Amino acid sequence: MKAIDAAAYASELGARRGQSLGLMAYDRLLDMLVRREIPAGTALHERRLAEMLDISRTPTREAMSRLETEGLVERQPGGMLVVKEFSLRELIEILHVRRLLERESVRLATGRIPQAELDRLRSDIEALLSAGDPLAPGNWELDRRFHELIADSSNNAILAKTIKDLRIKTQMFNLSRLPERFEPVHREHLAIVAALHAGDAAAAADAIEAHIENLKQSIIRRLSEI
Repeated sequence: MKAIDAAAYASELGARRGQSLGLMAYDRLLDMLVRREIPAGTALHERRLAEMLDISRTPTREAMSRLETEGLVERQPGGMLVVKEFSLRELIEILHVRRLLERESVRLATGRIPQAELDRLRSDIEALLSAGDPLAPGNWELDRRFHELIADSSNNAILAKTIKDLRIKTQMFNLSRLPERFEPVHREHLAIVAALHAGDAAAAADAIEAHIENLKQSIIRRLSEI
């Protein structure tokens, strides 16, 4: 039994290290794309990128796959991944659509989310606020859970899927890149939870609209500094 446990533990450590390397590769490549250090139209070669990043090809492949999912690189007919033009305009348009859709989704979700679930969400948000760590993995996981709970509770599958797809395209600007948004994000989430708890659809809609608008302004400021 001890040998099995040790093997499982070693496997888990290996998986965590792989995820960590994949995230490191993603972060470095994303910074290079946003700063246009890798120009639009550049073909990405897995082996060359792995050598440049000084890591193995597996986490490099993971990073490239994530960049493709987020729409920053695109696969050509022959299978080659090529860097797309990084467009602030497109990003702002996505956030505009998110603002419209998430306003509607939270309005529809009001009264449909169990109070106990809202209480758990509030408790988890407050715990992250108390921890005060913008880099904690729990921040992203809670943000995903928060927005997906509202979208799924709208009882409109197409609306929920569209919101999830659009969020993928803006998740590059998480708290690790916008640390100044750490406390505001969680406070804004708490305001939305409070409105949902009170069954106030109008207040919830206004709060989530303000939340996404604040994110948009933070992204604009961040990119203006590059």
